[in-house]
Amino acid sequence: MNTELLDRAIIFAVNAHKGTERRGKGFPYIVHPMEAVSISATITSDQEILAAAALHDVVEDTPVTLEEIRAEFGDRIAGLVSAESDILVEGKSEEESWHERKKAAIDGLEAAPRDAKIVAIGDKLSNMRAIARDYEMKGDELWNIFHIKDKKDHAWHYRGLAYALSELSDTFAYREFEQLIEKVFGK
Repeated sequence: MNTELLDRAIIFAVNAHKGTERRGKGFPYIVHPMEAVSISATITSDQEILAAAALHDVVEDTPVTLEEIRAEFGDRIAGLVSAESDILVEGKSEEESWHERKKAAIDGLEAAPRDAKIVAIGDKLSNMRAIARDYEMKGDELWNIFHIKDKKDHAWHYRGLAYALSELSDTFAYREFEQLIEKVFGK
């Protein structure tokens, strides 16, 4: 198996996220993108999709631009990273624009091709695993680490994501995602 592209994407992501910590977790941020790659790899061996999973947060969370991703990795990977990047709304804080941004992301994922959904399930399942672990330990105190502190808002968001990603319902990753949503938010 030729993993040269994925290897380059992982090294790029490691360098982009160097020195950053996953919010409130006490471990290097890069662990999250690597988990997203691992999850995506349960669905596909497509090296471009796996590379996009490794890179999915670099545009959103580091100074790296989408143009740099395009120049280094090509149009398809840049498009997959772009589909997974949260866009801030000009003139509004993260809190003020949260529902608008999350609704746009859910709508975008619903219309997205399967390859973009594979990258997304890697990211979202990794996030949901962390939420489920933290919720088990902290209960409703968990929501205080987020910009949006109402559990009902997070339930709406994750249920919307599950709906948008339902094309992947034939995968173990999607089924785990649904189970964790139910565990944390109920039916």
